Amino acid sequence: MKVVVLVKHVPCVIGDLSFATDLTVDRVGVRARLNEADELAVGQARRIALSRVDVRITAVTVGPVGAVDALRRALMLGADQGVHVLDEGLHGCDVLATSRVLAAAVVRLGFDLVLCGAASADSGMSAVPAMVAERLGVAVLCFADTLEVTRDGVEIRRDNGGGLEILAADLPAVVSVTERCGGLRYPSFAAIVSARHEFVRTWSLADLDIDAAEVGLRGAATVVRAVTPAAGGKNRVVVEGDASSTAVRMADFLAERQFL
Repeated sequence: MKVVVLVKHVPCVIGDLSFATDLTVDRVGVRARLNEADELAVGQARRIALSRVDVRITAVTVGPVGAVDALRRALMLGADQGVHVLDEGLHGCDVLATSRVLAAAVVRLGFDLVLCGAASADSGMSAVPAMVAERLGVAVLCFADTLEVTRDGVEIRRDNGGGLEILAADLPAVVSVTERCGGLRYPSFAAIVSARHEFVRTWSLADLDIDAAEVGLRGAATVVRAVTPAAGGKNRVVVEGDASSTAVRMADFLAERQFL
């Protein structure tokens, strides 16, 4: 059984010291780490592997050079191998382009089940799982609170805000998991050392038969060049004066509109 886990390298939340030993610095000098929701997805993949003898877990990420550290973390947590899609043509790509690249990587690897976190910490769009599933032409089960995999299918349970939902699909399928799927696990020292020396494959867009002109800033991404105020839009309120009087006027303005 081939399980592919989609992972992302995201900026670290200020004040989050729970994974202080796992932080790296990305290309713009921002401290970053493996997306926490994706750690849970790797954990679910490992749980599945422990219950079967034929599971191969591959972690896949798309991003700059520093994103390989997300794969290293996934290897520490139980992934068997890592694939890093690295290409200058990906600079500035949007979620549509990202889903296309991820889907192409998944197809090249071959898959029975694709797992990922329900959302990334830096954007929270929760759109990639469904987009990847659409491109792969398979079912998607999102926001899984529990996950069970049988020989030929997968079943999830999730809270829809008003009750419990039970959804099932045949394999192959894409599943995104929530924080309720299980707690984060800490890798052993042996796993940490091994992951640091594990070979990670690097693929380019050419390896995936994708033209760089179709993704990134040179292609599919939308570039905003000008903004025109909508007709009938509300006017801005400009407050001028010294600091004390300005603060009072702003407070009065907010209080009148019941914001305070």
